[in-house]
Parts: sequence; C-alpha cells; structure tokens
Amino acid sequence: MPSHPSADRSADQPPGRGGSVDALITQTRRLRGQMDAVRRETETQSDTADPRGRWERALCELASHQLRDLDVHLAQLRNGPPPLPTAPAGPAAATAERSAAPRGALLGAVGSAEWNLLTDEAGWSDEFYEILGRDPATPALTLDELPSVVLEEDRPLLTAMVTGCLVDARPIDGELRIVRPDGAVRTVHLMGEPVLDADGSTASMWAVLRDVSALRHSESAVRESREALRHHRHGAGAEQRLDRALRDGVPPAWRGCRPLARRGRPAFECAAHHLPAAPGSGIGGDWYDALELPDGDTLLAVGGLTGHRPALAADMAMLLGAVRGMAMAGAAPDRLLAWLNQLLDTTGRPALGSAVCCRYRPATRTLLWARAAHPAPLLFRDATGRALDAPDGVPLGAGPDAAYGQAEATLAVGDLLLLHTDALLPGHGGAPAADRLLGLAPRFATARTARDCVRTVVEECGTGECAQEGCVLVARVVS
Repeated sequence: MPSHPSADRSADQPPGRGGSVDALITQTRRLRGQMDAVRRETETQSDTADPRGRWERALCELASHQLRDLDVHLAQLRNGPPPLPTAPAGPAAATAERSAAPRGALLGAVGSAEWNLLTDEAGWSDEFYEILGRDPATPALTLDELPSVVLEEDRPLLTAMVTGCLVDARPIDGELRIVRPDGAVRTVHLMGEPVLDADGSTASMWAVLRDVSALRHSESAVRESREALRHHRHGAGAEQRLDRALRDGVPPAWRGCRPLARRGRPAFECAAHHLPAAPGSGIGGDWYDALELPDGDTLLAVGGLTGHRPALAADMAMLLGAVRGMAMAGAAPDRLLAWLNQLLDTTGRPALGSAVCCRYRPATRTLLWARAAHPAPLLFRDATGRALDAPDGVPLGAGPDAAYGQAEATLAVGDLLLLHTDALLPGHGGAPAADRLLGLAPRFATARTARDCVRTVVEECGTGECAQEGCVLVARVVS
C-alpha cells in the first residue's frame, strides 16, 4: 500500500462533543423502553410456528438492538474518542478495560486506530484489538500488514479503500470480513479519514472499526422470516385457488332455476345457491345436486364433507359422482348412504360427511329420503312450514357397518322442499336454525319461482355472517 502520498484537500476531523447529545441519549433510551415493551408483547402474543410471528419478533429484536447500539454510539460521541495507547498495557489490564467498555448487544465492539505514515507506527484502542481477536501485548499492524487479517476475497476492497483515502482524500466507508486467530469470521464496518500536515501531505490516517456480525445476522433473520412469510402467504393463496378450481369443476354447474321434466312435463322446478365462506376461514366441502333419473324419478341431495385441503375438493367430487351413479342405478336413499359410507371408509383419508338424499317419484308424488347426521328437509305448504320426521343416520365415514333409516312423505302440487347444510345458519344449530328458515314460509308463499325462494334465503342467511361455506337447494312441485 502507498505510504506517503499527498492529497488535494484537507480531511474533515472527527466530530466534537455537543450539549445536544445528552438530549439525544435521553430520547433514545425512552424509545428503547417503548420498543422493549412492544417486543415483549410480540413474544407473548405471537405463535412461534407462524411465519408472520417470527418475522414480527425478528424485526422487534433488530430494532431494539439497534437502539441499544445507538445509545452506545451517542455515549461515545459525548465522551470523545478514547486515547490511543503509545505502548501496550498488558493482557490483564486490557481484558479488564474491554470488559468495562459499554457496547450494544449487536455492536460487539467499536474500536479506533491511527496509523502514522511518517514513522510507520500504529496505535490501536483495546476494542480494536478485541475485534480482531489479537493480544493487546502484540504490536499493532501497519497498513501494509492489515490485509493479513482480512478474508482473501475482501482484500482488494480494503486496498482500494485505503488507497482512495490516502491518494484522493476519500473517506473510508465499507464492510469487510476478517478472520480471527481462532478461525472465526466476523463482519466489520470500517470508517476512516486521512489527516494532512501543513504542507498538504498525508501525515496519518485514523479509522473506526465496528463489529457488525450480530447486526447482519439479525438482519438476515428478518429477511428469512419475511421470505418465509411471503412463501407461506403464496402457498396459502395457491392452495385456495386450487381448492376453488376443483370446487368449480364439481357438478352441477347450474346455479339458477332448473326444470326437471318427466316425459316432457315439468315435475320439479329447482334452484340452488352456494354461499361462500367468510374471508380467511378456508373452503369447506358442501355440495348439492338435482338430477332426473332414467326411470323418471328425481334425485335431490345436499351434503357436507370435512377433511384436509386440497384432497377435500377431490373427495367431494368423488362423493358426488358416486351419488349420481348409485342413484341412476336405482339405489334407494338408505342403501345409497350406506354405500357412500363404505366408500369414504375405503379412501384411506380421514373424513366425515353429512348428507340428505331424496328420491322423488312423480307418478305417486312420493318422496323417499334418508339422512346421515344432516338436517331434515323442510316442507312448505299453504304459507306454513315444517321439518319432515327424520330417520336415524350416523355421519358418513363413522364406521364401515353403519345402517341408515328411510322415511317417506307425500307431496302435492305447489309444495316447496328446502334442503340445506348446517353452515347455512352459523351459531344457530338445531331447532333454532330450522325455526329461522321455517319463519320464511309467508315469503315463500308469495314467491313466483324457486329462484325467488333461494334469493329470500340468501338475503336472510347469507349477509356476511357465515363462518363456513353453505348451500341451499329449493325444489317446488309443479305437476
């Protein structure tokens, strides 16, 4: 490195003390107290497994440590630079002095040094020795020897900074990695200025060295936590989009009115609606179907499925396909539910379901139905409503040998049948939920279509209070 270059301008000298520093120290310590309170609250409330919680804790920890570092810097500014020793004071005295020196948790140490370019002498503070991991009893390294403690990849940067400082009077300001005698690699921040004599020649150079290893580690923890949070959110969004795509691919595609005919004559007018879940509550497995069967009967079904996404949507599609296939093969509702139960039991994925399946025979206006732990259909006639008497039925997937009862009801032209899922009325389980829907009977009596009836249900039950998704199916006998 160059030893005696000259510069074209005088370098700024280290800043002096000022009375305003004490006020800054007071403000910093007050802010530290507030920040520590926020950090303790974050540690108490945040979930250790939540990426957002880890990110918040890392940011609070970093901010708290940086305020401690600022406190130390301000105290050093108030007290002035430490005197540079002319001779080593011995290992024991240096160790005691280093232990007494204040420093922030992320600071490690802040040391100062000066190199006399005219005599090739160097003076380091005890903290400078500590950062480099060297014994204060040994002579300080000259500028030519200093690169020996710097990681080989960073030596060109050190050379460029020192040369620019001594030749062009540019301030030194950069980060390097040093290798301590024990092999540990530390990241340090080096700042320095040239000091010119009366003739404009560079007489010496002073520098301040700060150990920023812990600071960079904390900043890296913040970045990693933020990236983990970003991936977590992206993954959750992708999973939700996949769920919705699978859900949208599950039949039936119709949402409005749908006439179900028997030999050209309408037997049922059907309408259905799917109420989306509240934001952040995930996607459930509620489903519905209405289908004219080959023998002229009509299938009406509503159900719900629990499980883990995205397998939930796939299981729902499988279950609905099975319902259609078995109904078209002529299975009665009780036998259909028993086979569905066995099907869920053989999937190998833990899942429970509820369902109500109805088979309507237009020739006799007879409704055969069975349920699996599901609300009974509601029958509305002459501006009044009632729940059909429910047969026994355990949840789907509860056991391979479950049996299901079957009930029968006779319908009349103009009757309205309403099937719904439990989640349609959150917080109103059991009889109160049915009573709330039955209270809509006068409005159903004046509705012109099944779709109008569904719209009434949505206005009553789908105004943002649903914690889960739900669905409703309305079928009106027209012949």
